[in-house]
Amino acid sequence: MSDGEATTRGTARRPLGRGLSALLGETTRERTNAPDPGRDEDAGPAAASGRAIQLLDIARVAPHPDQPRRHFDEQALEELAESIRARGIIQPIIVRSTPDGRYQIVAGERRWRAAQKAQLHQIPAIVRAFSETETLEIALVENIQREDLNPIEEAQAYRRLIDHFQHSQDGLARIVGKSRSHVANLMRLLDLPDDVQTLVMEGRLSMGHGRALIGVPGCAVLARDIADKGLSVRETEKLVRAVRENGGAPGQAGARAAGVSGGAGRDADLVAMEQQLSDLLGLKVGITFEGGKGALTLHYSNLDQLDMLCQKLTGGGF
Repeated sequence: MSDGEATTRGTARRPLGRGLSALLGETTRERTNAPDPGRDEDAGPAAASGRAIQLLDIARVAPHPDQPRRHFDEQALEELAESIRARGIIQPIIVRSTPDGRYQIVAGERRWRAAQKAQLHQIPAIVRAFSETETLEIALVENIQREDLNPIEEAQAYRRLIDHFQHSQDGLARIVGKSRSHVANLMRLLDLPDDVQTLVMEGRLSMGHGRALIGVPGCAVLARDIADKGLSVRETEKLVRAVRENGGAPGQAGARAAGVSGGAGRDADLVAMEQQLSDLLGLKVGITFEGGKGALTLHYSNLDQLDMLCQKLTGGGF
């Protein structure tokens, strides 16, 4: 059996992958109930080492200015705020101290925002000494694992880590448990015009739509038309081919798009499905179908990616 196939043979399971828990170190093993409000949280070796949960004034906590996630669903925040009003905050946020005596959020900005909506004055937190690079890595991995980032936000986070902290695409792929090609394809979305990036950020276009539009003449006009009509990625690829064959005239290409064939070779719908699954998982996907039967193959190149895949397939219960 290849080390790059998502298949097991009854061997004893061992902890896999780096993931968020490894980045946070001992944080995930710490208790998750808030401490006694009357306790002096600044005293004792546990608090001094950043291993104890502290109650911090919510006004002294602020988000990181380079937090990858920029958009928060207001309805979802209201629902979380209502849950916090009823049950409190079960999982503490992770912060680091700043020179001015305040705290900067490393992980948990959504809980912090919801706590403000719930009109809490304090929030349970674990204070850790993270560098700027570690802070951005953890924020990125947390949001990716929770599937909270849209493709543009994820690509922008990769770009910041590469430009400002000299990460490589290979290194980032290992951190987030995805393939290097996934990281590279996401970052290519930043070549799209701002108007098209906005449509992807709003969820009106997917990563597959955006990738099909890269380098297409007049793609901003084309993108709005695709979003308004609700075209699939497969239909978008047909339309883009028609535009290219027509010399870059989006207005005349639409009538021809439906008649454009998928080309010789493999079934175009299977190829499109492979690409969509690859975009979703961040891994290479293979689909075969012959004689009424087929196979779905998920390729991974390291144990981090296998761990991420198992978590997705089991809904986090692996």
